[in-house]
Amino acid sequence: MKELDHKKTVDLLNTIMEFELAGVVRYTHYSLMVTGPNRIPIVEFFKLQANESLLHAQQAGEILTGLEGHPSLRIAPIEETYKHAVRDILEESLAHEKKALDLYKTLLDTVADASVYLEEYARTMIGQEELHNIEIKKMLRDFI
Repeated sequence: MKELDHKKTVDLLNTIMEFELAGVVRYTHYSLMVTGPNRIPIVEFFKLQANESLLHAQQAGEILTGLEGHPSLRIAPIEETYKHAVRDILEESLAHEKKALDLYKTLLDTVADASVYLEEYARTMIGQEELHNIEIKKMLRDFI
């Protein structure tokens, strides 16, 4: 096994935590902005996404502090497009989920062959983010 790049791993976990916390804000905002006849199930979807983003941020933070890192108090930048049609919100969500997927893939590359636990954590998160991408793409099908 190779040696874990401790600094790079901690920095990535901090970036992931900031990104997931931005997801909490993003998805909460989206849940408040949805209107129309399908509002209730879509609002529920976004509330669930916000809760899951918080859980993901907490998980990354727990691992980060377990590695003796210091969790950031920041969140990743969030761009407000002022487009609140369901299609626009779902497209923004898909872009967000793709970035999250890329972060977890980078983490996997960083910890590969250095930590079985961190590899499994990264793989689990990649699977969850891939599922989110699939779900959002399915939701977007009626709009395309």
